[in-house]
Amino acid sequence: MEYVLKTNSLCKHYKHFKALSGLTMNVPKGAIYGFVGRNGAGKTTLIRLVCGLQFATEGSFELNGVKNTDRNIDKARRKMGAVVETPSLFPEMTARENLMHQFRLLGLPSYDDVGELLKLVGLADTGKKKVKDFSLGMRQRLGIAVALCGDPDLLILDEPINGLDPQGIVEVRELILKLNRERKITVIISSHILDELSKLATHYGFIDKGTIVREMSAQQLEESCRKCVRVKVSDAKALSRVMIRLGMEYKMLDDNTADIFGKPNVTQLVHELDKENCILDSFQEHDETLESFFISLVGGESHD
Repeated sequence: MEYVLKTNSLCKHYKHFKALSGLTMNVPKGAIYGFVGRNGAGKTTLIRLVCGLQFATEGSFELNGVKNTDRNIDKARRKMGAVVETPSLFPEMTARENLMHQFRLLGLPSYDDVGELLKLVGLADTGKKKVKDFSLGMRQRLGIAVALCGDPDLLILDEPINGLDPQGIVEVRELILKLNRERKITVIISSHILDELSKLATHYGFIDKGTIVREMSAQQLEESCRKCVRVKVSDAKALSRVMIRLGMEYKMLDDNTADIFGKPNVTQLVHELDKENCILDSFQEHDETLESFFISLVGGESHD
């Protein structure tokens, strides 16, 4: 598999605090990578290191195959766009003027693509309206447009929907999907709003206390979180025999507990277990959410 970003045991230490502690992650090319963690877990620190805004204490990373210590790392970063924390915009300028300014900073030869970018992010009709009068969602989309000025193949977004109203969230979500599907841009989204992230991500990296605790695809996550019936019985071996006999998929969690996938008939299950002299102690529908899965990984009551 080809990776756009790979990190190897990245560490970032401050005087009395370890923001990153041996972080290793792999972002596949073409993915929408959900970078999931509590506030303060190290998400923004990692993004700042990759963008060159800070430097690692230890470890390394590769951006499109170029190592961070390579003299060509700045060239590799030109194929990357990022919106870190809040978009850097000029409030007294129009959307078009903000993009033209970014084109000048990048040394691009003409402004021919400005109109197309405005159309892409849904701001083509803003005319002479100044950015200070934009809604939060409009500013967020303009920030993404600024990040797209250099025609990147990797886009990093730090909490892109934080504070947006429902309409703004939908607009940003649709824009991210469009960029990924139509322009083939790999997107890393740092977020703690897990329900929304689950509508976008193709891959996930779960970070806690500065280290990646788990990486997985959306399909693997769906399998881990899919609906099931959790049962507790007196004899696990007897339950296994019954599941095989009924042709049902199941997963043993411990000596007395199992998840049964599908919709077992309770009466039939009790009858079959009775044949094996096995008692059904409890029967409960179980549907793990992305949020509860994350909490089960890192512990604690909340990720906010």
